Amino acid sequence: MNHPVDRRRLLLGALGLAAAPVLAACTGDADPAPVGSGGTAAPKQLRIGYQLIPNGDLIVKDLGWLEAALPGTTVVWSKFDSGGDVNTAILAGSLDIGLAGSSPVARGLAAPLNIPYTVPWIFDVIGDNESLVVKPEITDLAGLAGKKVATPFASTSHYSLLAALADAGVPENSVKVIDLEPPEIQAAWQRGDIDGAYVWTPVLAELRKTGKVLITSRQLAGKGKLTADLAVVRTPFLQQYPQVVKVWIQQQDRAVKLVRTDKTAAAQAVGRQLNLDFDEAGAQLSELVLLDAAEQAGPDYLGTPAAPGKLADNLHSAAEFLTAQGKLTAAPSLDVYRQGLAVQALADAAKA
Repeated sequence: MNHPVDRRRLLLGALGLAAAPVLAACTGDADPAPVGSGGTAAPKQLRIGYQLIPNGDLIVKDLGWLEAALPGTTVVWSKFDSGGDVNTAILAGSLDIGLAGSSPVARGLAAPLNIPYTVPWIFDVIGDNESLVVKPEITDLAGLAGKKVATPFASTSHYSLLAALADAGVPENSVKVIDLEPPEIQAAWQRGDIDGAYVWTPVLAELRKTGKVLITSRQLAGKGKLTADLAVVRTPFLQQYPQVVKVWIQQQDRAVKLVRTDKTAAAQAVGRQLNLDFDEAGAQLSELVLLDAAEQAGPDYLGTPAAPGKLADNLHSAAEFLTAQGKLTAAPSLDVYRQGLAVQALADAAKA
C-alpha cells in the first residue's frame, strides 16, 4: 500500500479504470537539455495558470525545473481558483498554459466559447480529493433538498455535484446550489452560511474536519462520471513554440516519476506550495491518480496521433451530460474532442 505505483493501481481499480500499457518512458529523472541554449526559438515569457491542487504541477513550480530548462524565458506563474477562470484568461490571451478540470474543458471546446486550446497532459485523475461534504446531521443526498450547497460553477466539482444529484434522483432545483470559489467556500462553511459543499483539497481537508463526506469523485467515476485535472495550451502558442511545450511535458512527467521514486521529496515540495506539513501534503498527494507520459499515451487516456484515447469520449460524455442539465446548448461532436487532444505534442515529448 505504501508503494506509489501500487497505490496508483489500487486507485485506478477503484475508479473502474484499466491501467494503460507501459510504453517507452518519456524522460528519465535527469533534467533535459535547456531550450534556448542552442539557438532554439523560445518565447520571452511562458505564462502559466496553476491551481492549489496537490499534483505534479506544484512540484515543477516549487523545484524551479521549468526555469532551469528554459533559461531564456521568464516563467510567470499565476494562481487561479477554478478552471472557469482559466478558460476566461485563455480566451483573453493572458495565459499560454493552464490547469482546468475536465468539465471546464468540455465547456471550453464547445460553443459558444470554442476556446482555441488543446490538452497535452493529464495532471491527475480525480479521486477522493474532490468530495461532497455536508453538515453531520445530513445523512444522504435526499437530505439536501432545501439546503444550501456551494461549489465553483463550471468546475469538475460542479459537474460531479450535478451527477450525484441526478444519480440519486434528487431534482437540482430542489437544492440551493450557489457559486463560490474554494476560499469563499471555506469562509462560508466556517460562518455556517452553507449546509454543504462539493470542492477539492486543500479546502476539502478543512471541511472534512467538522463535516461528513456523502460521496467522492472516485465513487462517481465508478458510476461512469470520471473527472480529471487537465492541462490546456493555447493552440497558437503550441504551433509557434512546440519545443517549449515538449519541455513542459517532460518536466511534468519528471514530477510524476519523483512521486513514485521519492515521495518524501515530492510531498515536501507540495507542502511548501500549499503551506501544509509533510504528512498532510503526502496524504493529499496520495488521493490523486497520477499518470506518467507513457501511461497517458495509452488508449484509456490521451492516446497517440494514430489513435486518440478515451479521454475524448469522456469529455464528449461530460458535454452531453451538461447539455441535458441545460448548462450547454448542445454537445459538439466526438471529433471536436478528439481534435482537442494534443496527442502529437505528447508523442514528441517522448522523442527526447
